[in-house]
Amino acid sequence: MNLPFHIAWRYLKSKKSHNVINIITGISVAGVTIGTMALIVVLSVFNGFEGLVVSLFNSFDPPVKVTPAKGKTFSSTAFPWNQISSIEGVTATTGVLEEKALLKYGTNQFLATLKGVDSTYEKWTGLDSMIVDGSLTLEFRGQPLAIPGQGIAYYLGIDIRDFNSLIEVYAPGRTAVSMSNPETAFKRLDIRPSGVFSIQQDFDTKYMIVPLSFMRELYEYTDELSAVEISVSNKADLETIAAKVQEQLGSAYTVKDRYQQQETLYKVMKAEKLAIFMILSFILFIATFNMVGSLSMLILDKRKDISVLRALGADRKLIQRIFFTEGSLVTLSGAVLGIILGTIICVLQQQFGLVKINAQGGSFLIEAYPVIMHWRDFINVFLMVGLIGIIATIIPVVGLKHIKERHPGNTGR
Repeated sequence: MNLPFHIAWRYLKSKKSHNVINIITGISVAGVTIGTMALIVVLSVFNGFEGLVVSLFNSFDPPVKVTPAKGKTFSSTAFPWNQISSIEGVTATTGVLEEKALLKYGTNQFLATLKGVDSTYEKWTGLDSMIVDGSLTLEFRGQPLAIPGQGIAYYLGIDIRDFNSLIEVYAPGRTAVSMSNPETAFKRLDIRPSGVFSIQQDFDTKYMIVPLSFMRELYEYTDELSAVEISVSNKADLETIAAKVQEQLGSAYTVKDRYQQQETLYKVMKAEKLAIFMILSFILFIATFNMVGSLSMLILDKRKDISVLRALGADRKLIQRIFFTEGSLVTLSGAVLGIILGTIICVLQQQFGLVKINAQGGSFLIEAYPVIMHWRDFINVFLMVGLIGIIATIIPVVGLKHIKERHPGNTGR
């Protein structure tokens, strides 16, 4: 039998001579429980929002993107399409051409970035799930169609059901400009909108998707591309595929996986999560110091027991282990209860969406706070709570050597 654990367990269950010790011990357990529960819930909600943001960006950003190392365009005929397509895990490749253009719809004007894509884009992109009006159609009966972002559609006042109104697209001409006719400085093509997508404000107010053939006609390009977007299978490792693509292409191209394309965003989200974890841990650290008072009072209450144990041959280390185990049991019970309660709350939120983002309704993508539980968060929380509990326990336990020991029969007078 583990003697320190047995005695500490009896101390934890038994009623103390002073009721205030029971109250402070209960407060200590409650503090650890609530702090642990808060850590689990807040981190899981943060994971939910992080997953939502990532899914939104992933619907627009390709898994792997290839751009020229120098300049802004490269020849599509010189690109090794067959070698890239033969890489294990690659499912599709799409040629992309991006340029800025002035859009005009009726009397409204807006400066946007046109993203020209070839016919393979519609087959693998996740943009179809982000269409809020119309459909993801880039060509109908040989005529090019456009899909502007919701921000562009708002500023231009686009109505995709108005078949008589077209978007006028103006781009700088590449031929010589006639001084007598300044309009030759720009080339104009008209295109009808077929849908509107909504992802995130940065995308919605910047991009309009059009066919690659429309882009080349507008900007008088032949076979130029500004990027190649690569789709991969769900089980494929992005980092591995990006490395293989880079190896095939050499230093003339820059290859980035999905995380490298939005590197700043992912770094900020990780930093925010770490900051939240440390702030809540500090609050838990303060709340856990109720245990210092609880153990200190318990040690004072058990002075007679300490004297009896010393008389029976227990050394100082054994006695310290008893009260250290007592503090560890308080911490462990609070941590386990907190994890259980936090898990229950997260599961209820996932299943029923009990806490709404906007109870009065609104134009949010989701109605309730998203929750995603990661097993790493549970381990990190448990380890942090354990570390805080050890620190809070050591302080009164080390102070045992300052207590004057009493022997049986000594009245203390």
